[in-house]
Amino acid sequence: MLSSARWRQLLARRRRALMQAAGDEAILIVPAAPERIRSHDTHYPYRQDSDFWYLTGFAEPEAVLVLVPGRRHGEAILFCRERDPEREGWDGPRLGPEGAVSQLGMDDAYPIADIDDILPGLLEGRRRVYYHLGRDAAFDLKLIGWLNRVRAQVRRGAQPPHEFLELGHLLDELRLFKSADEIALMQRAADISVEAHRAAMRAARPGIHEYELQAELEYVFRRHGAQPAYASIVGAGAHACILHYSANTGKARAGDLVLIDAGAEYAGYAADITRTFPVSGRFSREQRALHDLVCQAQAAALEQARPGVPYEAMHRAALATVAEGLLSLGLLQGTLAQVLENGDCSRYYRHKTGHWLGLDVHDVGEYRIDGASRLLEPGMVVTIEPGVYIGVDDVSVPPRWRGLGVRIEDDVLITRDGHRVLTAALERSADEVEALMAGA
Repeated sequence: MLSSARWRQLLARRRRALMQAAGDEAILIVPAAPERIRSHDTHYPYRQDSDFWYLTGFAEPEAVLVLVPGRRHGEAILFCRERDPEREGWDGPRLGPEGAVSQLGMDDAYPIADIDDILPGLLEGRRRVYYHLGRDAAFDLKLIGWLNRVRAQVRRGAQPPHEFLELGHLLDELRLFKSADEIALMQRAADISVEAHRAAMRAARPGIHEYELQAELEYVFRRHGAQPAYASIVGAGAHACILHYSANTGKARAGDLVLIDAGAEYAGYAADITRTFPVSGRFSREQRALHDLVCQAQAAALEQARPGVPYEAMHRAALATVAEGLLSLGLLQGTLAQVLENGDCSRYYRHKTGHWLGLDVHDVGEYRIDGASRLLEPGMVVTIEPGVYIGVDDVSVPPRWRGLGVRIEDDVLITRDGHRVLTAALERSADEVEALMAGA
């Protein structure tokens, strides 16, 4: 983790960059994530909104960040809950407005109960409002009410904002490019995830339940102060062909492949790793053939992971490699050009080769600029995750291929001279996987 002083500096730098991009006549409003009821008076575990966390480092609900560029009495204002010993005895400590200033470096902070009285005055005189309209319907109504209060004072000289602009147009681009501090946190998330995947592979044996392997993974996450970045996928046998499988209730039989897609979230930053391994410790001929092919597809995509190359080039390289391999294995018919053109390969390769990674596992940022695939730049972090999935009911292939699903996924930082695989320490090739499991 970063020191508290460095953390405050990082947060302040982000806020300044966002305000500079918005301009002096703007106001930016970012609410915290609302709490969600699971049942009756029981809530889902609270997870802060990623944009709010990126700008504040504040983990509590019932809070609003307001940025007012150029405001004489302070540009960064946080509305949050006051200290309350009675409630803190039930729900845990609160930072309070004073703590928001001293610990998070806010210019000013007020009780959230005072926002109705204060925020209309902050809106007055600003031309543009940057906000995620439509993300939180209840907060949308509150913001409209505050704006209407300013508009009601127009005859008395009040100047309400004239434009509503999507906050993501500015903030997403800031979040897309990771600083050295962010990369260090992402590397830590990756390292924890590598250890967790190894623990699961070492625990694997015929007859084990998918949820037991999930427990091995998530024990390692928790032991290192992390949590799952998303619902862990543990699919044995034909379940590996279900891309977003989440039940994790099946049992791995001798001879099955197990696909695990799981990553830790550390200090808000996500890792995202997939490995596929034989529960019995040895790949069959068909399993190894598909596993080798997916490894080759990932290597082809990695060759494109460098500055100045279009983002889509990684997927095109992986797709061509998978198509060529499936033709050579007799699982597709025709020529390479034909199967790429007619989409036959999509029967077995049903998704893109990756996505942005950061505070969200599917992180923010445009993939296309002016209709063209955007160029990779240093500081971007992507996943590279080709896969091949042959359904258990696919009668177009011999039975020995049916029900096999393989995906291999790593987290990749684009650097000035190429790329760095943040998850490179985890065994990837069939030989490496078998050796790890043999040593268990």
